[in-house]
Amino acid sequence: MKLTVVGGGSTYTPELIDGIARLRDTLPVTELVLTDPATDRLELIGALSRRILARQGHPGTVTTTADLDAAVDGADAVLLQLRVGGQAARQQDETWPLDCGCVGQETTGAGGLAKALRTVPVVLDIAERVRRANPDAWIIDFTNPVGIVTRALLRAGHKALGLCNVAIGLQRKFAALLGTDPADIHLDHVGLNHLTWETAVRTGGEDVLPGLLSTHGDTIAADLRLPRPLLDRLGVVPSYYLRYFYAHDEVVREMRTKPSRAAEVAGMERRLLALYADPALDEKPDLLSQRGGAYYSEGAVDLAAALLRGAGSRHQVVNTLNNGTLPFLPDDAVIEVQAAVGPKGATPLPVASVDPLFSGLMASVTTYEDLALEAALHGGRDRVFRALLAHPLIGQYEYADRLTDELIAHNREHLTWA
Repeated sequence: MKLTVVGGGSTYTPELIDGIARLRDTLPVTELVLTDPATDRLELIGALSRRILARQGHPGTVTTTADLDAAVDGADAVLLQLRVGGQAARQQDETWPLDCGCVGQETTGAGGLAKALRTVPVVLDIAERVRRANPDAWIIDFTNPVGIVTRALLRAGHKALGLCNVAIGLQRKFAALLGTDPADIHLDHVGLNHLTWETAVRTGGEDVLPGLLSTHGDTIAADLRLPRPLLDRLGVVPSYYLRYFYAHDEVVREMRTKPSRAAEVAGMERRLLALYADPALDEKPDLLSQRGGAYYSEGAVDLAAALLRGAGSRHQVVNTLNNGTLPFLPDDAVIEVQAAVGPKGATPLPVASVDPLFSGLMASVTTYEDLALEAALHGGRDRVFRALLAHPLIGQYEYADRLTDELIAHNREHLTWA
């Protein structure tokens, strides 16, 4: 089985390698190909990846190449984890929106749109090359903004699903609080990528969410950085990304007074790369857990195993087409829900009626994502403006106008139409 990782030079990659090594019975990878234009990082991480597999006695081979076509040739699955523009572009995404009093973040608001505009054309080019090399290969997208990128892939007819680690992270946290095995926890997870709510937490067929909130509400609220009374009033557990909506102004004040997350990550990456260069290192370092993407490897392995072998977990949280699952959204919207996953793809499980408080926001952000995709596919200042005006975190024409100009100015080298 051949698995190709596009963006293999990412500091995330050792997390993925560790999961492949530990879960070899679930996903028996024989050949792992890492591809990235950053050849210096690629060779460094490729060498560490080989040491990790060797330490755990995994027989698979790791090869590295900057030749994308060679990397995807014959691949059974291609995992996308790229960042167009690198951490420098992320730093911009997280700073210039603050000038208008809007959240600066890499996956939502104006910064999220900038990332989508940079990313979608690149991903579609990669996907076309995958299709030419092997039309049966699955594309698993971990590249943000996952919802918009996955929607672009599916609209173009690619065999693709989107993956996010939010649900698996919450599953693990809830299991630890309840003192049970994560495999025994089933989440009623509903929403869009980075805009989700856990409306039930089931174990043994029983919804234990009310008791979980009653007993552990303070801990959960602290993790989400949201007030405990808000969780009690909602009766659900929102994704931590909902803080950008539920506490927008508070978040903006914080962002204006401390280093950006991009700056923190850039510093962390420098330290990680120094660790990776040590030829004695043969396991993922503890520092990697602070990089983000916790449990990403387990989710990726589980999803690839289901798609390629019909193995792994039968039900998984993925990003896929709505197709009537949520009747208040268009069929071609990409939603993030529990789905039955197998070699034929993902079929969303039925979802209980969604509270209007949540469905209204989902509908609004879906409209933004549709306009964002149009801007990413066709370019043009007016399309960028319309997407920004539609976003619930912006919504004022003066801000949308100014942010449009800022977005184009900061991303001109990545926008062929600008």
